[in-house]
Amino acid sequence: MLSQYYAPTKVVFGRGAEDEVSNQLRQFGADSVLLVYGGHSALKSGLLAKVRDNLSAAGIRFMELGGVQPNPRISLARKGIEICRENGIGFILAVGGGSVIDTAKAIGYGLFNGGDPWDFYCGRRTPEGSAPVGVILTMAAAGSEMSDSSVLTNEEGGLKRGCNSDHCRVKFALLDPELTISVPDYQTSCATVDIMMHTLERYFHAGKGLSFTDSLSFTLVRQAIENGRILHADPTDYDARANMMWASSLSHNGLMALGNPSKGDWACHQLEHELSGMFDIAHGAGLAIVFPAWADYVCDTDPSRFAQLGKAVFDLECDDVEKAARMTIDALRSFFEELGMPTTLRQAGIELDEAHLSELLDKATFNGRRTLGNFRVLERADMEAIYRRCM
Repeated sequence: MLSQYYAPTKVVFGRGAEDEVSNQLRQFGADSVLLVYGGHSALKSGLLAKVRDNLSAAGIRFMELGGVQPNPRISLARKGIEICRENGIGFILAVGGGSVIDTAKAIGYGLFNGGDPWDFYCGRRTPEGSAPVGVILTMAAAGSEMSDSSVLTNEEGGLKRGCNSDHCRVKFALLDPELTISVPDYQTSCATVDIMMHTLERYFHAGKGLSFTDSLSFTLVRQAIENGRILHADPTDYDARANMMWASSLSHNGLMALGNPSKGDWACHQLEHELSGMFDIAHGAGLAIVFPAWADYVCDTDPSRFAQLGKAVFDLECDDVEKAARMTIDALRSFFEELGMPTTLRQAGIELDEAHLSELLDKATFNGRRTLGNFRVLERADMEAIYRRCM
């Protein structure tokens, strides 16, 4: 199978990168924008006022859509599309993290293609294009600023679904690490897990990949661990913030899958999407629960893959490959716990009864129409076993 690396996004990186926003908008032909953001942080920090002043000084007309939530809702994206259509706006500017960017991408899909954007997330339609999107990043986690993906939640049914298309790759991403310093410790820890998992999902795949790509993966995961520890102790460390911001972008822009016979396993993400869609848990926290349970369950498929990871990332030495694999899983679980992440559903305040479990499995399997993963293909019974391990 051919693999492809496509990264058309223009990145401006460093202190004050956000000051470039009007210059970048002009370069991409935008004279009016919809400014999309989340809650109070962009207002409280003064960033939103700064962006408004920059756009006004450049004569760029703008309207605003605030209120994006974690696990972003499709209903707000629909509202954004209406605003753009009613006011003749053709460019979307996301000021925030992954939830804001994914909302902006959904608006871009709906604005360009017409109809309901949820069609693209539930698989009824494939997008043929997108209105252009730009980003001022305020949280390093999702990697949506350079990825081909976005994930939205439909409040009707609690469904969380993704849409992958090169059409949604953003035109420019302004990355100032200082903008992430105000992110609370818990959210930074969730972000660290998410960054690691975007690489680990690609590292675990069926078939033989490139050793060079594996080496890049080990470096990125190790950097995420080292800088995650620094930020857990000192959230104001600029260098650690900068390293995490760039790791976030590279982890999810396709680089870590180049040369692999597939784009990765992704079962953990799919299993977690159902959890956060139903219980509204933070995505990174959900991954900290799901990944160790998945790893415990599939480890015997290829223990050498886990052992290789443990040696490269944690300097684990053990001649017994199966034991080394288990040591690696334990080391990852311990790191998540070190950051204050839950590693069981109960620790996250979720009591999973049999009715919830059945609903999760129906959603994860699309009512029996799909399996998950390729490192080890998961049937419904496998997914049930993993969810039970999460308890």
